[in-house]
Amino acid sequence: MKKLLLVLLLSCTVVTFAQTDEKFPQDVNKKHEIKLNALTLIAAKWIDVSYENLINEESSFGITAAINTDTSETDLNYQLTPFYRRYFSGKFARGFFVEGFGSLFSAREYTNLFTSSNEFTTGFALGVSVGGKFVSKQGFSTELLLGVGRNLSGDTDYEGFGRVAISVGYRF
Repeated sequence: MKKLLLVLLLSCTVVTFAQTDEKFPQDVNKKHEIKLNALTLIAAKWIDVSYENLINEESSFGITAAINTDTSETDLNYQLTPFYRRYFSGKFARGFFVEGFGSLFSAREYTNLFTSSNEFTTGFALGVSVGGKFVSKQGFSTELLLGVGRNLSGDTDYEGFGRVAISVGYRF
């Protein structure tokens, strides 16, 4: 009876260890991800698309391109933002992350506090973001992101630079 119980317990531990090495379908040979920022599309009428290349389970790099479809409502004209991310979960490139980014942007110039001109000026900002990414077994992803940066161009009126996203995407 003792030998049977010992064999049963050993077989349970082997099954338990085998489950820790399980690979999820979204982690196997899927190193690319494309996303659409739903928040800016709905709230600010920007088309904001991102591409992310997964380097390994802890890091990635990518680029975001945003174009304003209605410059009469918001001051942004376009934005091009490369980024590098570091993930802090035990899962493959998802969970909590910290991001460093640079952003080349064009925004409306203000002549004084209350009036703006129709001239657009170009600026460059550097900043950091924090966020979280959730990936389904089929490869669909949802991402929440909040970041802040500082404009390094002295010729624009924008000192602070924000980065906000609620994105949906697909990992392939």
